[in-house]
Amino acid sequence: MRLVIARCTVDYQGRLNAHLPEAVRLIMVKADGCVAIHADGGAFKPLNWMNAPNRLTEEDGFWRVTNPKDETLIITLHEILSDTKHDLGVDPGLQKDGVEAHLQELLAADPTTMADGLRLVRREFPTEIGPVDLLCRDAEGNAVAIEVKRRGEIDGVEQLTRYLDFLNRDPTLAPVRGIYVAQEIKPQAKVLAEDRGIDWVVVDYDELRGLESDVLKLF
Repeated sequence: MRLVIARCTVDYQGRLNAHLPEAVRLIMVKADGCVAIHADGGAFKPLNWMNAPNRLTEEDGFWRVTNPKDETLIITLHEILSDTKHDLGVDPGLQKDGVEAHLQELLAADPTTMADGLRLVRREFPTEIGPVDLLCRDAEGNAVAIEVKRRGEIDGVEQLTRYLDFLNRDPTLAPVRGIYVAQEIKPQAKVLAEDRGIDWVVVDYDELRGLESDVLKLF
């Protein structure tokens, strides 16, 4: 992990153009290549970022980050206040609570509750950037990566996007599409998923367990 505190400007060129004017910010470069620019506020969400896989080139006075999608992030460094590196080692990953772990187990037992024709290949499919909750094959034999959450937020879509970018570089798996599954999914997460070609599915935990759901329905 590399942490740089610098007075900088940031310009993004891709699906749209965005500009961050000069200010002091934290630039985070993770071991997997992800680059994120943070302000001293705004909770956990960065002001701008570039997910792996990408290429970071350090030039005189600025950084250039590019990815296979023809997106470019230019970070102009006006003053570097701090530049440190830390080896965080291997993270054990998020320990799912009982409901989320059981939800994943129930979906693995019957993947067709998410989409017709799905069959399970493996739970917790290992990758170098973390395990994919469920790896399945659809009726046509194509690989499907599935991320399971209790509550579907934007960060879950970002996580699944990273997995898809990584898995689609494996010729034995590609093409790999994604499905984001949760008991509830925020509207912003649905929009982002659809923008990235990721399907989303809302499931009822009680119904999966064979219990009568307490969710009110019109019919």
